[in-house]
Amino acid sequence: MTTRGEALVACLMEIERHVGSSGWDQPARLFALVPTAALLEAEPSLAAHLGQPTSLGALSSVEQGGFAAGDDPVAALARISWPAAVHGCAIALERTFLPADAEGDLTDDPDQNARIVATHPRRQDVRVVVGCTRDGQRHGVGRLQSNPDDLLGGQDLVPGLTSALARTLE
Repeated sequence: MTTRGEALVACLMEIERHVGSSGWDQPARLFALVPTAALLEAEPSLAAHLGQPTSLGALSSVEQGGFAAGDDPVAALARISWPAAVHGCAIALERTFLPADAEGDLTDDPDQNARIVATHPRRQDVRVVVGCTRDGQRHGVGRLQSNPDDLLGGQDLVPGLTSALARTLE
């Protein structure tokens, strides 16, 4: 993985730790990703909090207050655009899903499906943090509530959400 890719992964892992420190059942949260060196240059007072970048190209996240994803985070992201100073962006959100072999319990009614998934004894709750940069780096990390010690990761963890996030940088 390139240094740029490593910087994105490290930043996403830090966002996941930050979001996770507040527990589960949180709304979606949106972050701008900026080069740490540029952030420290613009705001020297942050040096005590951030420290010096540990690697060339390190990224820092800046949470965007007031982001409201509602029931459709992809539609909410379609209304977002970033200024040129933003190197990338990330979103943290939680979802509930069923194992593939339990999907037979679902119907054609989205409202009924939401109730079925919410009360299903085999449902899984997951927190994902996906991010992308203007130079095309993409990655995601995820944590199952039922297995909190393991952090999953991959470039295509949630491809549809990552693509929607990447469009905000265009």
